[in-house]
Amino acid sequence: MAFGMCLKDIPMSAVKGRVGACSESLQQNIIKKAVMEFEPVIGLEIHIQLNTKTKIFCGCSTQFGSMPNTQLCPICLGLPGVLPVLNEEALKKAILAGLALNCKISKYSKFDRKNYFYADLPKSYQLTQFNKPLCYNGYIDISTNSGEKRIGITRVHLEEDAGKAIHSKDPLNRFSMLDFNRSGVPLIEIVSDPDIKTPDEAYNYLKSIKSIMKYLNVSDCNMEQGSLRCDVNISLREHGEEIFGDKVEIKNLNSFKAVKMSLDFEIRRQNGLLADGKAIHKETRLWDSKENKTFTMRAKEDAHDYRYFPDPDLTPIFIDDEMINEIDKLLPELPREKLNRFIAKYNLPYYDAEILTSTKDLADYFELTVKKGANPKRVSNWILSEMLAKVNNAEDILSFAVSPNHLSGLINLIGNNTISGKIAKSVFEEMIKTGNSAEKIVEEKGLKQLTDIDTIEKMIDKVIDNNLDSINDYRKGKEKAFKFLMGQIMKETKGKANPKLVNILLIKRLKS
Repeated sequence: MAFGMCLKDIPMSAVKGRVGACSESLQQNIIKKAVMEFEPVIGLEIHIQLNTKTKIFCGCSTQFGSMPNTQLCPICLGLPGVLPVLNEEALKKAILAGLALNCKISKYSKFDRKNYFYADLPKSYQLTQFNKPLCYNGYIDISTNSGEKRIGITRVHLEEDAGKAIHSKDPLNRFSMLDFNRSGVPLIEIVSDPDIKTPDEAYNYLKSIKSIMKYLNVSDCNMEQGSLRCDVNISLREHGEEIFGDKVEIKNLNSFKAVKMSLDFEIRRQNGLLADGKAIHKETRLWDSKENKTFTMRAKEDAHDYRYFPDPDLTPIFIDDEMINEIDKLLPELPREKLNRFIAKYNLPYYDAEILTSTKDLADYFELTVKKGANPKRVSNWILSEMLAKVNNAEDILSFAVSPNHLSGLINLIGNNTISGKIAKSVFEEMIKTGNSAEKIVEEKGLKQLTDIDTIEKMIDKVIDNNLDSINDYRKGKEKAFKFLMGQIMKETKGKANPKLVNILLIKRLKS
C-alpha cells in the first residue's frame, strides 16, 4: 500500500487491516486521525410561540411581561374537571407555518398527553402531538460555504408551553418561584431531519427558520423573551457509516451564538471521548455560557418513558382541502423567493440580496425606495453601509427617521451631481436629526455641488501657485502629491466641488 493511502479517511473497521505497511507509531497516528475525524449528525428542535392573543386551550391572555400569575385559569393550570378547547387561530397559524416549510398537512391529527413531572408543569403532563403531527415531510434550503443545501423537516406539531421557574441568585438564600402566565401559550415544534453536519449549517438553518416565521407573522421569534427556543441533538459516527451514534441533547439554547458554540464544544468533547476509546452516553445536557461548555442535566428519556396516550378531552382534528387551500392563499413571498427575485430584477450581488431580504421590513424599505426612482445598487449600498449602522434592529427600519421617499431623494441628488457623496453623508445625518428631506437641507445650507468649470479652474490655479513643491513631487512620479493637491482643492471649495470634474481639470492643468 502506498504511504499516502495511510492518511486517507477510512472507516475504523478497516483501519487496522490497512496500515500494516506503516511503522507502529505511524499506525497509531493514523488510527487516532481516523477516530478524530468522525462525522457529526445534527438535528434541531425549534420551539416557537405563536402570537395568538389567547392561549391554546383557554381564553387567558398571552401578553408578555404581565405581573406573575395574573393570566391564569383552571384550564391552563390543569385543575381536575376542566375541559380544554383548541384555539382555531393557533391551528391556522401552525398550518401556515407548515405550508411555508413545504410540509404535507395531515387531514387527521390528534393531541396526546406527554407525562412527566416538572414544577412548572402543574398537571404533570403536556398536551402535544405524538404520532399524528399536524405537518410532516417538509424541507427548506439553506446557504452553506459549498452552495445551497436542503434540510429535511420531519414534522411540525402543536403543543402547549409550560410555566417558568425563577431561581434566586443569592447563594445564601436559595429558593425558586413559579410564574404560570406562560403555561398554555401555543407552541409549534419544528423538528429537522438529521441532515445538518456542521455548527455553521445549524446556525444558518435556525436563522432561516426564524426569518420565515417572521415573514409569516406567526411569531415575534424573540429569543430573549423565550418565544423562540432551540434544543440540539448531536451524535458522531464513522465516515461512511449509516447507523447513528448515541445521541446527546442540549436543551434550552436561547441564542444563535449559544447553538453554534455548544455544538462546537460537543463535537470536540465527543471526539475526545471516542479517541480515548470511551462510549458516548445518551443524555440531556445544558449549556453554560460563562464556562462555554455543556454539562449533564439528566439521562436521556426515550419516547416510552413519557407514556404517551391520546388526550380524552380533546377531539381529533379533521382538516379538509378547502381549509388548506384558504390558508395557502395567505402565504407571502418568502425570504428565499424574494432573494432570488432581488438578484434577477435589481441585478444585486447575492450578499446584498441576502441581507436585504433577511427581514420583511428591510426588504420592503428597499423596494419602496427603489420605486421612488433611486438606483437599486445605490439604494442597497446606502442601506448596508449607512442606515444599518444607525438602526438598532433591522425590523424597526420602516419607522426610521429617514423615510424611503427621503432616502430616494438623497440618492437622486448624488446621481444628478447636485451634491457629492461626502456632502451626502453630512446631509444624511441632518435628515436623521430633523426628519427633513435632502432637497430642503441642501437648499437651506447652500450645499449644492460646484460644477462651474471657470470657478474650479481658478481655485486649481490658486492651489498650484501655493504648492509648487507638490507640483515638483508630482512630476517626479509621487502619487501622494496628486492626492494632496486634490485634497487642497476640495478644501478650498469646502467640499462642494464635483470630485470627478476636479480630477479631470487638475490632470489637464498639470499636463499643461
